[in-house]
Amino acid sequence: MCACQMDICGVVVLAEPVYEIEVEIKNSDGLHMRPAMQFVDTASRFECDIEVSNEETSADAKSIMQMTMLAATCGTKLKVKAKGPDASEAIDTLRCLVEEKLFDESPKPAAGGDK
Repeated sequence: MCACQMDICGVVVLAEPVYEIEVEIKNSDGLHMRPAMQFVDTASRFECDIEVSNEETSADAKSIMQMTMLAATCGTKLKVKAKGPDASEAIDTLRCLVEEKLFDESPKPAAGGDK
């Protein structure tokens, strides 16, 4: 697929590729301040623009204030869209953070277990 556009003068301008994924928040406490900050810190390592959205709100993935406005609880599905020079790597890294590392969540102790 050609990723190009014509500008006003008729010059072909190559558009940067856009990568988009959908992830599900699996952290039992949702996207509260600590995992949101991990997400923002991770997103901020990349040059590309990254946007995160739910069905109602869009947020800049590099802004802690905007990310917390998503109010994403466990089970919330978020779309993550990246555009720029390292967008593919950003998408892969953020997917890993959300779906595999679960924001480094500690396992909850089993009910009735030893203390």
